[in-house]
Amino acid sequence: MGIFDALNTSVAGLQAQSFALQNISGNIANAQTTAYKGIGTSFVDLVPEATTPDRQVAGSVTAFARATISSQGTVSAAGVATYMAINGDGFFSVQKATGTVDNVPVFTGVTDYTRRGDFQVNANGNLVNGAGYYLMGVPVDSKTGNPLGNVPQVLQFQNNFVPAQATSIIQYAANLPTTPKTIASTTALAGSLLAAGGLNPADFTQNPLPIGTPAVPFGDATVTGGAVSNKAGPPSAPITAATLLSGPSPSNSLVTNFIPGDTIVVDGTTLTFVNTGTVGNSIDVTDNVGTLLAKIGAITGVAPTINGATGAITLHTGTAANLSITSSAGGWGALGFPTTVTATRTGGGGVGTGIVVANDGGVFQNESISGGAVTAFNASGTQVNLQLRWAKTDSALLGGGHQDSWSLFYQTDPAATGIQPEWVNVGTTFTFGPSGALTSPTGSAIAVPNVTVGGQSLGNITINVGSGGLTQFASIGGSATINTISQNGFAAGQLQSVAISNSGLVIGTFSNGQNLDLAEVTLSHFNGTNYLKSLDGGAYAVTDQSGPAIIGASGKISGSSLEGSNTDIADEFTKLIVTQQAYSANTKVITTANSMVQDLLNVLR
Repeated sequence: MGIFDALNTSVAGLQAQSFALQNISGNIANAQTTAYKGIGTSFVDLVPEATTPDRQVAGSVTAFARATISSQGTVSAAGVATYMAINGDGFFSVQKATGTVDNVPVFTGVTDYTRRGDFQVNANGNLVNGAGYYLMGVPVDSKTGNPLGNVPQVLQFQNNFVPAQATSIIQYAANLPTTPKTIASTTALAGSLLAAGGLNPADFTQNPLPIGTPAVPFGDATVTGGAVSNKAGPPSAPITAATLLSGPSPSNSLVTNFIPGDTIVVDGTTLTFVNTGTVGNSIDVTDNVGTLLAKIGAITGVAPTINGATGAITLHTGTAANLSITSSAGGWGALGFPTTVTATRTGGGGVGTGIVVANDGGVFQNESISGGAVTAFNASGTQVNLQLRWAKTDSALLGGGHQDSWSLFYQTDPAATGIQPEWVNVGTTFTFGPSGALTSPTGSAIAVPNVTVGGQSLGNITINVGSGGLTQFASIGGSATINTISQNGFAAGQLQSVAISNSGLVIGTFSNGQNLDLAEVTLSHFNGTNYLKSLDGGAYAVTDQSGPAIIGASGKISGSSLEGSNTDIADEFTKLIVTQQAYSANTKVITTANSMVQDLLNVLR
């Protein structure tokens, strides 16, 4: 019986090797198939029963398929935004359409699973892979990003429309210059807030500081003439209070004498020079400089001073009025001043109104710096250009009692005229410490109520400066550096295209420029992955041995990528050679057994 058993065993061997050859040929044929999982072959021996171990003989063989579903292929970048691959464990949930009704696909409701991620949008807005399977996932709320449920469904993106959203938040980050370079600062009196790049409320018909801000008390301002020497020389010396208003040369007198009849008009009061006597507002030409300065100080409220090293005279405005002095006298020129001298007091203005009227628009532009601009939207999606400007309202450079403070304005009406509001103060004073950090307000959200731009109502807006988003450091150009300026509003829009992100989200690009989350691609895994049933097109069906699908695989989705076949061509060729040799060996056994049978038959004859 051994010869006939050998024949049967060899035939079984041929069948097993043929089975292996079929798997090898399929693996080689699908070496370029997206996400193809090769099928290996397992050989199992069939041992016949024996009465004792020493009578045991080698048995027959059978072959079984060995799945490699859990073995990943190489993931490569692809140029299609809707392609995706899974790095690690997991499967896409898909369904196969059984037909169409009115050009709409019909599904059985049975979910299959695949790793083939070459999905593209079809005419109905479904994501369908190259094998015809429809992608499933969970829709998400485009505003909140939260999933709308937890049960995957066939995804469809067609005629998606996003309504307009009004601007409610502006993200803002900037560095403000320690010393702003405004147009007004280039010609302002040294030591004044204007010279420090600030805004002077007294220059406005309505105080633009936040509503209710008390009027700034008037302060003394100064103006200094040129260096002045007497005619005592050579060598001459700087003038002093004792220097005579007129005198011969050489003497401690002005280089050009005052003469009777000369006049100096100080804040509307005329000082007249006479030969003798100093009654009222008259000054004797034989008096000294100190007498003249005392007369001027009596009018302004603050006596002028003389620099002992240079003879330069410093005039003061006082707090009662701005300084205005005119004189064509030669002696006045000898004191280091031009024919007309003016200086404006610091401070002044009324109580803060929080607005800049159109009549003050030019002054405001000259005493402020740009804070950037952003396109904002109202509830109907109408866009407006929201312009911002910063104005420094106090400067630590002015000495004790002063600190670096700013006001932020937005342009409410570019076409305003007369006393119509053109700019609006947001109502918050921004204060910075010596380190350049924002000390007030302490919160990051600045509420701006009832914002209107160009007649379009935007409602209440929050300007979010974040933590450390607003600073004050020196700037060579003296301008604000805008690091971030964005907002959350947009016009209505129609879906233009979709793409898959690396986080597994389907992101829609709309005609209004918005990129919004539309759905979440769900991944599933199985306890018995290699026991799934293979279907056409790289899909798999659940079996009892695989267990049910478990939503939430550990793998990660890679957008614009594809997983290749896990077939190794070199390995398959090696298997092919081994299979061929085994097959030939089995045919040799059959030939030998057949020859032995023929020998036996010849003996019987």
